[in-house]
This record gives sequence, structure tokens and C-alpha cells, in this order.
Amino acid sequence: MSTTINPDTLLVQMRALAAQAQGHTGVTANATPRTEFTDLLTKALSAVDSQQQEADKLAEAFQKGDPNVQMAEVMISMQKAGISFQAMVEVRNKLVSAYQEIMNMQV
Repeated sequence: MSTTINPDTLLVQMRALAAQAQGHTGVTANATPRTEFTDLLTKALSAVDSQQQEADKLAEAFQKGDPNVQMAEVMISMQKAGISFQAMVEVRNKLVSAYQEIMNMQV
């Protein structure tokens, strides 16, 4: 059993289940998903990545002795990157938990 989750497939399955619960039968598992959620998730991942890259660049500049980079600036940037990464991990954990809960529902 694979542990990777495709967000598009998850969204399609969630919409199909929601439509079925509301009594609509027009939505199928092969329906084309809207990209709003995917775009939002991609932007969030990009923001976390850019914060981590910025923190790495500041830390490297500080280590090289750049006089324009202060220790406090480096530490704040690293903390922001760490917190945003932890938040993204929690979001991922909640999505996986919701997916598992949905998949365990009896139809």
C-alpha cells in the first residue's frame, strides 16, 4: 500500500463523497477537480521554501562575516522558517488524518 497522497485525487474523492451525501449523483470520481485548493497548497509550500532559503542565505552571509547581516536578523529568520515548516507539517498531518477518516467511512 502506497503512503503518498495525491492532492488532486483526494479532492475529487472528497467532492464525490460530499455530492453523494447531499443526494447529487452528477459528480463522479473522474470529474476534473478545481485547482483552487491545489494552487493554495502550492503557494503555501513555495512560501515555506522561500523562507527556508532566505534563512539559509542569511546564515551563510553571517558565517562569511558580512557586516550588513546581524545575528538577531539571522535568528529571527531561522525561527520564522522553522515555525512555518512546523505549521505546514501540522496541516499535512491534518489532511492525512482527514483522508484516512474519509477512507474508513462506510458507504
